Amino acid sequence: MVDDSRAAAARNTRLRDMSTVARWCIHRRRAVVLGWLGLLVAATVAAQVSGSAYTNSLTLPNTQSAAAIHLLQTVSPQIAGDTEQVVFATTSGALITDPETKGRVTSLLDRLARLPHVSQIISPYSGAGSNAINPPRTVAFATITFDRQIADLSDSLATAFVNTARAAGGPHLQVAASGLLAENANPPSLGGAGLGILLAGVVLLLVFRSVIAAALPLASALVSLGTAMGVLALTSHAMSIPTYAPEVAALVGLGVGVDYALFILTRHRQGLINGLTVEESIVEAVDTSGRAVLFAGIIVSIALLGMVALGVTFLTGLAVGVFVGVALTMAAALTLLPALLSFGGRRVLSRGQRRAMVATEEQSRRRAWGFWEAWARLVSRRPAVPALVALVVVTSIAAPFLSLQPGTADESNDPAGSTTRQAYDLLAAGFGAGFNGPLQLVALVRGKSEEAALDRLAAGVKPHGDVSSVSAPLVIPDSQGSAVGIINVYPRSAPQDPATATLLSDMRDRVVPDAVAGSGLTVYVGGPTALNTDFDQLIASKLPLFVGSVILLSFLLLMIAFRSMVIPLISAAMNVLSVAAAFGVLVAVFQWGWLGSLVGVSPGPIEPALLVFQFAVLFGLSTDYQVFLLSRIREERHRTRDSAAAVRAGLAATGKTISAAAVIMILVFASFALGSNRLLKEFGVGFAAGILVDAAVIRLAIVPSLMLLAGETCWWLPGGVRRLVPRVGFAEPAPVRMLSEE
Repeated sequence: MVDDSRAAAARNTRLRDMSTVARWCIHRRRAVVLGWLGLLVAATVAAQVSGSAYTNSLTLPNTQSAAAIHLLQTVSPQIAGDTEQVVFATTSGALITDPETKGRVTSLLDRLARLPHVSQIISPYSGAGSNAINPPRTVAFATITFDRQIADLSDSLATAFVNTARAAGGPHLQVAASGLLAENANPPSLGGAGLGILLAGVVLLLVFRSVIAAALPLASALVSLGTAMGVLALTSHAMSIPTYAPEVAALVGLGVGVDYALFILTRHRQGLINGLTVEESIVEAVDTSGRAVLFAGIIVSIALLGMVALGVTFLTGLAVGVFVGVALTMAAALTLLPALLSFGGRRVLSRGQRRAMVATEEQSRRRAWGFWEAWARLVSRRPAVPALVALVVVTSIAAPFLSLQPGTADESNDPAGSTTRQAYDLLAAGFGAGFNGPLQLVALVRGKSEEAALDRLAAGVKPHGDVSSVSAPLVIPDSQGSAVGIINVYPRSAPQDPATATLLSDMRDRVVPDAVAGSGLTVYVGGPTALNTDFDQLIASKLPLFVGSVILLSFLLLMIAFRSMVIPLISAAMNVLSVAAAFGVLVAVFQWGWLGSLVGVSPGPIEPALLVFQFAVLFGLSTDYQVFLLSRIREERHRTRDSAAAVRAGLAATGKTISAAAVIMILVFASFALGSNRLLKEFGVGFAAGILVDAAVIRLAIVPSLMLLAGETCWWLPGGVRRLVPRVGFAEPAPVRMLSEE
């Protein structure tokens, strides 16, 4: 049902805020630009003075792996920190036990012991390291324990650790380092971030055919992102922010910021071509496309901040980091960009558009719509056909998602030449794959009887069919008369193998409780593999609530914005479909290995944390395009009072802008894949695939087709709900002629 004129007038009266903001920014454009530049300088200087405190700390409350770490930190903090392994392998017939080799290994361990924060080293030649030399005596490993967790160890220490270890290699001895600290010796590279920015500029230049018009969206995005980086560094002192959050926030913020500015700039150029003054055109652009940007940005922010409900520290920090980037780029698009546009005047138009300003309405219409008018008419003739064809395409892309095997990638997925991958392969060859992911049994030991129980525990675990070997119990006393007991259990299977997860469950549920029954000993099964498994299970347990809350909140916002019950349902279904397509591509590339060599990865699991983050961001970005398309369709519906004609006009008018915005976003996100870090590659490929499917197939084919099939029903809202829903959506603009966008 179309709102009556009184309701529309009342709505316009209540929705003058966007116009007021736009006019204020125009009239005080120098103050606005200087204010943003001042904010950028202040945030940057403050961040330089205070530094940053990024950390990859991970807390998993109410899990055995967390309880094991807490016990070690409480009773024996000197061995509660990060644990690394240095692996040695001989060649050309040499043996690990040869005097020359033993001397080189021992000398290396002495040098490692002098590194900061090293609290303990277990040599393969000591009694405690009796199982650290394989039977052929060709591979051995030493265990190095630090007195701090990995989050508190610097990258410079990581580099020193790896370089010291590898320097001991020689003609007949290969040395490699394994562990989280060793991973940090090769910090993730952003790869083609600069290339992504450059290509985004090229696309803007091709779309607008004006250097000024191409530069303004990038200027708005870069100023706001520079400010966001400073704010994020300061925020890291107040809460836990992951070390890679700035990189992710920068690339997501860049893509979003350019898109938001593109939407507003496109509408401004259309207003100029329609004969509006510069100020009138900017105000109309902010009051129409700017309102769409505001609602889209709010939904992206809700999706991101929904990750806070998961209660996982580094996901919370990542969500806050990206939210800061998105919020500031949205604010810049609504304030800084109008000020810059007022400086630019009519120079944001190309020469062809200046000629179009004196063309007839029909000529302007032809120039404006071109291919997109033809596409809109094709879709409207038989809307069921493109909808079905597009649905088949999207579901085919999403099909691999049904084979998803979530899990945490390990060193077997690292680049072939890295020290961690070499260490993994050497350990697997010398001892079996399970030595790369031992389970650690940790217990508080009080008295001789509990020490004896610890020995019985080791003996009880060893016969398990999925256990390769068990270390002798290590009992470390503290100054208070207590001690902590540690037993390393090495599975036969690799850390990513489902058999290892089964062994972990069996240890916790049956083997360990049976072995210590009646002894009074409380044993926690921890270690890196257990920590990863607990993390995966925690994410899986909270994922339904997270997904449901994001969908529900976005549904309510879209219902308020468009005063419809059907449109939010279509939007939610289509957003989920685009996310499923992105996940399908992730499974095909990173789990199955399709095109893996092109991306530079080997087959492995997909991290649950990545799925959570990508769902949040992709759901929000999909809503961006939906809001931009629907807001224009709603304008045309108000102008023509014809739902079918409104869908055709809205699709024709926004098709070019949505496509250009999607291309820019894809180029920016694809630059992730050029880096060296597997997780960042997954970010890039998943985001790029999701945006491609959403913009090219769902938003420009399925959604218009469904709206044409539904007709006026799209705008249905029950009377009782209509009276309760506040009028804070999109204003009803005055009729405008179709616009030229060369």
